[in-house]
Amino acid sequence: MRILSFLLLLVALAMPGTAAARNAHRIKDIVDVENVRENQLVGYGLVVGLAGTGDRTRNTPFTEESIQAMLERMGVNVRGSQLKTANVAAVSITATMPAFARSGSRIDVTVSAIGDATSLQGGTLIASSLRALDGEIYAVAQGQVSVSGFKAQGAAASISRGVSTSARIADGAIIEREVPYALRSATSLKLALKNPDFTTANQIAGVINAAFAGTAVVLDPATVELQPGPGFPGSVVDLVARIENLPVTVDQPAKVIVNEASGTVVMGSNVRISPVAIAQGGLTISIAEAPQVSQPAPLSQGQTQVVPRTQVAVDDGSGRSLGTVGGETSLSSLVAGLNALGVSPRDLITILQAVKSAGALQADIEVQ
Repeated sequence: MRILSFLLLLVALAMPGTAAARNAHRIKDIVDVENVRENQLVGYGLVVGLAGTGDRTRNTPFTEESIQAMLERMGVNVRGSQLKTANVAAVSITATMPAFARSGSRIDVTVSAIGDATSLQGGTLIASSLRALDGEIYAVAQGQVSVSGFKAQGAAASISRGVSTSARIADGAIIEREVPYALRSATSLKLALKNPDFTTANQIAGVINAAFAGTAVVLDPATVELQPGPGFPGSVVDLVARIENLPVTVDQPAKVIVNEASGTVVMGSNVRISPVAIAQGGLTISIAEAPQVSQPAPLSQGQTQVVPRTQVAVDDGSGRSLGTVGGETSLSSLVAGLNALGVSPRDLITILQAVKSAGALQADIEVQ
C-alpha cells in the first residue's frame, strides 16, 4: 500500500500544469557528446605492510613470483629461497580516466585482492602501471590504501562489515599519457541520446535550429549531428557550449519496470489501460496453538494434564469484489483503483503481468 501511494504521489507531481509535466531538461543532461568519454584503466600490483593478513605464498604462487621480481628490480636476489611472508597481497588495480585528462593530473584508484588475503587494512600499494585496452601505460598508481570494511574474529565468534579485501586510494594515480583528440579542429560532432527516441531527437534538433539555423540534423533516434553553419562565428566547440543549456521537452515511451525480488514497481506517466476487469484475492489459512493446563481438584488424586486448543482461520478473499478499469485509463486512475482493491506490491506485479497478457496494458513490461 505504501509503494502504491508513493506511485500515486509521483503521478501527482507529474500532472499537467507543473514543471515536471513539461519534462524540460537541458541538452547537456540528456545527451553524450561524441568522443567526450571516460577510459577504463587496469593494472596489477602488490600491497605491502599488512599485519599478517596477506596472501599465503603456498596457495598463491603468483604472489611469490611478483615479490621475487620486485626485489630483483631493486637489486635483491631471492631466487631459490622459499618466501613465507604473510604481509604482502597481490591485487588488481582499476581506475577511470576522465575525458581530456592531462599529464600530471591525479585520479582515484580501486584496489582489490586477487589471492587469499583476508584484509588490506593498513597496506601500501607499491608503484604499479595502469594500462588501457590498447596495451599502453596511461597512469602510475601508488599510495596508502583506505579500507571501509573490517573483519574481527575470536575463538568461537567473528564479526565483519563491508569488504575488507577491497580498498580505494584517493588521488592514488598520476596521469602519464594523454588520450589524443583534437576536439577544436573537428568540423562536426554527434550528440548521442542517453535514451534513444525519435520524438526527443527531433525536438533537440528543432530547438538547436531555432537558435542557430541549419546546424543540427537527426541521423537516427539516438544521434543528432551538429555542424556550424556558414554564418556561425566560431568552431563546433563554441556551438556545443552555446546549445548545451537549451531546454528540451523529453518524450518517454510507455514502460513498466518490475523487480520481483524486491517487489518494486515503477510506471511511467504515459502508461494507459484499456477496458478491463480485475479481481484479486487469495487463500490464507492460519493455525494457532494455545494449549491449556488442566489442574485436578485438591485431594482428588487426579493428574495434571495439558489440554490442546487449536484455532483455525480461513480467509479466501471472498470479501473482495471485481474491479473494473475504464477505457484508456491514466496511470493515476489505475493506481487509485488498485489502492481501492487493497493489493500489495507483489500482487500488483502479478496483476500488471496478467493485464499485459490480456492485451489491455498499453506499455512494455521490463522484468529485472
